[in-house]
Amino acid sequence: MDDLLSGFKVKLNGNLFLSDPSSSKLGRKIVSHAVMLIDELGFEKFTFKKLGEKIESPEASIYRYFRSKNQLLTYLISCYWAWLEYQLVIETANIPSAELRLEKAIALVTKNNFNHSVVDGIEMDQLYRIVISESSKSYLTKDVDKANKEGAYFNYKQFVGRLAALIKEISPRYKYPNMLLSTIIEGAHLQVFFGEHLPGLTNKQKSANYITKFYVNLALQAIKNNP
Repeated sequence: MDDLLSGFKVKLNGNLFLSDPSSSKLGRKIVSHAVMLIDELGFEKFTFKKLGEKIESPEASIYRYFRSKNQLLTYLISCYWAWLEYQLVIETANIPSAELRLEKAIALVTKNNFNHSVVDGIEMDQLYRIVISESSKSYLTKDVDKANKEGAYFNYKQFVGRLAALIKEISPRYKYPNMLLSTIIEGAHLQVFFGEHLPGLTNKQKSANYITKFYVNLALQAIKNNP
């Protein structure tokens, strides 16, 4: 799987950047170091000035690729969903059962260890931590409707749509597939965060996949009890 991911190239909506960072050495350096710096400092303390100092390039050079740090964050989150969808397609390709494919998908969503996998020069463990703690900041903004119209959240919505289709295979009459999936995804992210920082808000267990088990059970029970 790591070999497949290492050869994967992300293709994203052109509105997520001013100039495609994957098309140049500097652009790729900006993205990979932005991930490291946001993971280290947090999104609030992250600035293009600090990133420029990190990569030893003028701050203005970063603005040639991204108009703001929020656009950069949205780009990074979109990269994550594009990579995760690619993983999903590969890992479920030969599984005939829709229910087993859904379980596999939920396990993928709740996975919290990428074993230092590197994709397009980005450390996936670092990006995952950013998704957990910072991803909501990419859409909890006053400009969310405009960004949505421009396709900023296409990869996330496409991923949810792919999983919702699995639910429809299991129970064609189930009315809330997208709601269920977005609840699972956002909830799983919160449970990972709570487990690390606010344990009183979760039921952390020794088993590494306790979050996966909880959401698989939640999903299957919801589908079977509400056909």
